Amino acid sequence: MQLHELKPKFKSRKKKRVGRGGKRGTFSGRGIKGQHSRSGRKFMPVVRETIKRYPKLRGYRFNAKEGKPTVINLETLEKKFQENEVVSPKTLLQKRIIRRIKGKLPEVKILAKGAIKKSIIFENCQFSKKAKEEIEKAGGKIK
Repeated sequence: MQLHELKPKFKSRKKKRVGRGGKRGTFSGRGIKGQHSRSGRKFMPVVRETIKRYPKLRGYRFNAKEGKPTVINLETLEKKFQENEVVSPKTLLQKRIIRRIKGKLPEVKILAKGAIKKSIIFENCQFSKKAKEEIEKAGGKIK
């Protein structure tokens, strides 16, 4: 036996050409309704289906937190710092009150929650109006 003498075991069936009219009737072998009966409809690709399931984030540049400063209250500064000590993002990082965001020192904003009685020196910080008043009343300096 040689290669050109080989024959398939079963006869190959011709593919049914559906939807061309003729003897197949109105639905042409496709059933009545649904995705398979319509023309040109196929199943969704798997990748597109997974993309559609993901939650979408709205707006330009999602989760941009660079503009927001880290917030610290006066009561925490009262506990952690001594008289005439310097409060700056570096010293706050050393005392582990704040931490780096994406490897950078964050901007710090001080809010007026709690009371402060020590005179503390502040550098490179932002303040709320009330916090500024409280610090100056306690004898602190803002540089």
